[in-house]
Amino acid sequence: MRKFPCQNPIPQADSLCYALSRRTVLAGLPLLLAGCGANYGSTQDGGFSVAPVDLTAVDRSLLRQEVAWNGKEKPGSIIVNVPERRLYLVLGGGRALRYGVGVGRTEGMNFRGTAVIGRKEKWPRWTPTANMMAAIPSYRPYAGGMSGGPDNPLGPRALYLYRNGRDTFFRLHGTTEPETIGQAVSSGCIRLFNQDIIDLYNRVPIGTHVTVVQG
Repeated sequence: MRKFPCQNPIPQADSLCYALSRRTVLAGLPLLLAGCGANYGSTQDGGFSVAPVDLTAVDRSLLRQEVAWNGKEKPGSIIVNVPERRLYLVLGGGRALRYGVGVGRTEGMNFRGTAVIGRKEKWPRWTPTANMMAAIPSYRPYAGGMSGGPDNPLGPRALYLYRNGRDTFFRLHGTTEPETIGQAVSSGCIRLFNQDIIDLYNRVPIGTHVTVVQG
């Protein structure tokens, strides 16, 4: 599998949950809810296979889970907190869905401010920008674009951020490198576990308001 900087199976989470003792469940309920409530197993999607996430190798706090929310944003809004490496989808009623994300390698690479989702794509085509190719010469063979698929650095879904009707060239997308979620490694886009970007894609429409907070 190819890996791009702008970018071990285990049993299903439910099986893992049933195997735990009642005492363990009560002691670690918040984290277990994330593992049991969100499926990070393998799945078939659009003719491609989405690989499972190795839950033994990731920080459980990075997994999708519902949390308390006291912000003023309207339900349906997305907030990306870059320093936290977390994305929040506001649900309303003081609740939000929290997702772990990977962010830009440096603060200057990250988008900041507000935008809207101007476009949504399944198994999107990836085309590196001129700046990306200048910084990383190995991207040059893909100047004409790379078709969607398991090796594509955007993963199975991409949400394109627009401002004033124009593409900002920043995206919320999946990844070929799930081990980088929670880190500052990308060329500026916000990456999620593939299972999480599919979940987010299904929940938000075009026009969704997005705020990226730098801290």
